[in-house]
Amino acid sequence: GRAAVESAAATSPGARVPEGCVGAGTGAVVGAVKGGIGTASTVLDSGITVAALVVANAAGSALDPETGALYGEFFQGGRVRHPDAEVHATAVRRLTGIAEQNGPQPLNTTLAVVATDADLSKAQAQKLAGTAHDGIARAVRPVHLLNDGDTVFALATGARPLDAANPLALNGILAAGADLVTRAIVRALRAAGSVDGPGGVWPSYEELYG
Repeated sequence: GRAAVESAAATSPGARVPEGCVGAGTGAVVGAVKGGIGTASTVLDSGITVAALVVANAAGSALDPETGALYGEFFQGGRVRHPDAEVHATAVRRLTGIAEQNGPQPLNTTLAVVATDADLSKAQAQKLAGTAHDGIARAVRPVHLLNDGDTVFALATGARPLDAANPLALNGILAAGADLVTRAIVRALRAAGSVDGPGGVWPSYEELYG
């Protein structure tokens, strides 16, 4: 933890954040595939920045069982990449065999941080953290199970005040927080690499589907 903080402090603003099998993402899995670290950010029309960093590590699956497409991609407003049917069938056979080899499902905890430069009260930050859980639910099914310990933290630097004339100004930040958590989970899965070791065999989504 100390090394991570010191590394962050020594990194220039705007530097690319490592994703995939780094840090807490090293041992992360989502269902039967390798999980990892993912990030996403956006600047709202108000000029407020919202960003998310997620450790995608869930008992549920991120893959549509009928097609192999990532659930999270259905909520990103772009084209969903549906794998070829034959590729999906091959992936399903492999994952079935691996699940038998790996044994019981491990305990999991998807961790996320949603950060903004908006000036939020403690109550508003808590609301942002709670709403951001919806982003996990869009990307993983089933979600928030007994063997999940899903937790979202919210951070606010206070640099940009909300529009005082708009009592619903927080809504844009709330919506963005959930959307960015979904995007970050998709990025984590696509950035992760396969692992074959003492902890089991965990193929990456990219290895399975390209």
